[in-house]
Amino acid sequence: MKDFKLINKSQEILKITLINLALLFIFLELGSLGWYFVKHKQFFYTREKAQDKSALGINLEGVRLNQSIVERFHPFFGFVQKPGPDFRPGFKVNNYGFISPYDYPFKKTKKKQFVIGIFGGSVASDYSIFQIKNKILPQYLKQVPGLQDKEFIILSFATGGYKQPQQLLILNYFLALGQELDLVVNIDGFNEVALSNINNKNKIDLAMPSNQHILPLISLANNSLSTKAMQVTLRIKENKTRINEGLESLQHCSLAACDALTSVYVQNLVNSYRRDVIAFEKERGKQEDDEGSVIYINKNKSVLEDSAAFEQMAWNWAKSSIFMHKVLSASNVPYFHVLQPNQYYQTKRVFGEEEKRIAFNNDTPYAESVKIGYPALLSKLPNLQKNQINILNGVKAFDKTKDIVYMDSCCHYNQAGDVVFSNYVGSSILEALRKDRARSNKK
Repeated sequence: MKDFKLINKSQEILKITLINLALLFIFLELGSLGWYFVKHKQFFYTREKAQDKSALGINLEGVRLNQSIVERFHPFFGFVQKPGPDFRPGFKVNNYGFISPYDYPFKKTKKKQFVIGIFGGSVASDYSIFQIKNKILPQYLKQVPGLQDKEFIILSFATGGYKQPQQLLILNYFLALGQELDLVVNIDGFNEVALSNINNKNKIDLAMPSNQHILPLISLANNSLSTKAMQVTLRIKENKTRINEGLESLQHCSLAACDALTSVYVQNLVNSYRRDVIAFEKERGKQEDDEGSVIYINKNKSVLEDSAAFEQMAWNWAKSSIFMHKVLSASNVPYFHVLQPNQYYQTKRVFGEEEKRIAFNNDTPYAESVKIGYPALLSKLPNLQKNQINILNGVKAFDKTKDIVYMDSCCHYNQAGDVVFSNYVGSSILEALRKDRARSNKK
């Protein structure tokens, strides 16, 4: 009898356990469904399947899933991305290392084609991709008389980490190759102060390419990575393998709970990856100068005082833009210079708590650079205007939106931010072109 009672009791416990597990699963699935809807604004079971890993809801900014170092030295540009196919659907890293559907120089195949060149750093690169996919700038340009029936071709000459005078040099290089341009948009400002300041702290000439981007290439060329740097590199490589595996699993989740748990797991891996990247940056910064380096970089004898450094950065930025305008105006090509918004330059915009957690980082070296550097850039706007440059001061472009627009604590915008920024740039260019046409008609 005792054995029978024990069996009955065990069965009852098992039954209760199974019921609790079933309830736990139901509540977990319901909670995950709600979490997915809030995050993606669509129902999980009827969701639109992600076409690539960047659309899975994981913040992969700065994560290089395929290679540790994607840049390659370029004798004129400083560095470019390694050319290769299938960067993302419809795009490749082309023959010159730019993300584009086309190889360069692009040759017009129809008279009605209107070629727009986009210059700048990663924000400009993201902008060009967004325009090619969503055609917001072309929609504004079609409102200009004479452009209604044009086929707009957007060419990106922008890459993450570029700063003046790289845009100027790249523009002149491609013009020398015969690249036709009908309109040019240069989006910059952040890299000019944030990355130039890092150059300064490392006694690298401010006008040289970003020390962050070329130093790993120099270390590889000189075979001078330290043991600790190589250990961190191995950890980064292993972590990327796990991230890729996690993203692959995420693409095939059939339950919302699977999506939620896998997303948290992968995001933790991404956060670990970023910590290792920071550790790598610190470690490689400890390396002593190699007098036998095969790469020559202009250096300063000492770190410049902030006041002098940021003034020089601002003049480098302004003069480079002036020369871009001069070379383009000789061919009657409209040039628009956009000072990009950044969260560390304070405007009247109110950030919600969720966006604050995304957009701000107390440990970033960029915050102080922007706080000091943006006022220095803004002080040069009268000089740019005096040189008849269409300068679009976009620092307040996000002031009227309550949506979350930043996707990281650096400088990049999410899809909502891309829409707002694209409309700002498009409407501003349209207004400027209309004014130019009105002035021309009065003459």
